[in-house]
Amino acid sequence: MAEPLDRTKLEELADGKVADILRAAASWAKDVPHALTPAIQAVCVRLAEMVADQRHYLAPLPEPQETERATVLTLTAERLRGASVTSNIQPLLQELADIELRATGSWSLVEGAQAQWIATAVQFLEGKAAALPSGERPDPYWADDVVAGIIASIRALIGIDELQARTEARYSGGHKRPMPEIES
Repeated sequence: MAEPLDRTKLEELADGKVADILRAAASWAKDVPHALTPAIQAVCVRLAEMVADQRHYLAPLPEPQETERATVLTLTAERLRGASVTSNIQPLLQELADIELRATGSWSLVEGAQAQWIATAVQFLEGKAAALPSGERPDPYWADDVVAGIIASIRALIGIDELQARTEARYSGGHKRPMPEIES
């Protein structure tokens, strides 16, 4: 008989993931003008929320690990939507929501939707940088680098690595999908 889940432990894990996500946002914002920090935090929080919401599309683990993973990801996504995280960036999150792909479920499954969201995040950050005086703007392509770094950081912090993502893409939906050829 499996032991019941320790809800307090799982909540602490989710709180730790949220704290790590906020630290990652601060880290990605450290080399750009301070005025861009809230926009980077908004992109980081929104992406982390979407990645945490992928819990429905992951291959199941044996119990009790599956219940634990689903609970931690649910709690993480809920906390990322909470006022303690969003209060200072709510207008930016709304602005991002107004221009982004809203179907987070398809985001986790459809590669084109992921590419569209990445382009939207880059466009959002570039727009924020363009509003700065010309002498304070970051280097060209900084937004591409920041978004790519945020994606890698969030996937690692949430626990979704590229190998798992490729495996999920190949085997999800009850049928095996052929993997595209990878050139060496």
